[in-house]
Amino acid sequence: MKLATIRTADGTRAVKVDGHRLVDLGYDDLGRFLNRDDWAAAAASASGATYPLDGARFAPVVPQPSKVICVGLNYRSHIEEMGRDLPRYPVLFAKFADTLAGADDPVVKPAQTNEMDWECELAVVIGKHVRHATGAEAEAAIAGFSVLNDFSMRDYQFRTREWLQGKMWDSTTPVGPYVVTPDELPGGVRPSLDTRLTVDGVVKQTSNTSDLLFDPVHLVEYISAIVRLNPGDIIATGTNGGVGHARDQQEFLWGGETVVTTIQGIGTLTTRIVKDSAE
Repeated sequence: MKLATIRTADGTRAVKVDGHRLVDLGYDDLGRFLNRDDWAAAAASASGATYPLDGARFAPVVPQPSKVICVGLNYRSHIEEMGRDLPRYPVLFAKFADTLAGADDPVVKPAQTNEMDWECELAVVIGKHVRHATGAEAEAAIAGFSVLNDFSMRDYQFRTREWLQGKMWDSTTPVGPYVVTPDELPGGVRPSLDTRLTVDGVVKQTSNTSDLLFDPVHLVEYISAIVRLNPGDIIATGTNGGVGHARDQQEFLWGGETVVTTIQGIGTLTTRIVKDSAE
């Protein structure tokens, strides 16, 4: 199944894709819907109001997750280009719900940064309350996968050893358009999907999610040992090589560019970078 949260004239609605239409799931956003123990069966049998898929306005797939956990340095190509050693454990940092944006929302380049960078990422969306999950329990906790772009302000990120201040800027992390359940993807809960990011049509990043050092199931196990994971929580699994900061001649976003982030079988984010009015 493909699930989403869309914006309507009456507010946001959780929906599933049914051909060329979207079927209302009876909840105002996907995070609330995933709190149902029987969400998968309920989505399969949903017969609510419908909306046309063409022209749909996508909100972040989960507008208000209780947490967004991000993984750094999780593709060998990105680790090497950043000049780091392979990590023994997942490198974790966090975002907040206020950082999220919809699949086609414009993203404002903050006036404070001169080093806005792109990062194509596979996002895991949690579908069960889990703590200390292992094996089959960790697998069952994965509701599905989405596309995320972790736009990063590198000059702020590297001011200190902690990365948070480069990652938490308001409305700069598009995620969507869909959550796709593992049964629809090659590799299931350990998917093998081609990824691609372009800036103004020029390819900057390509990879495959099978190259992750720490796969989605391992991440659920590791993170749930530290903190409870709740339905709707998002895990951003890290980016591959090709970011602007690590290029021989560094490249950054200045406003006016269109960044297209695609993951096979899930969907595409189309992000117009807009200059801050303060600039």
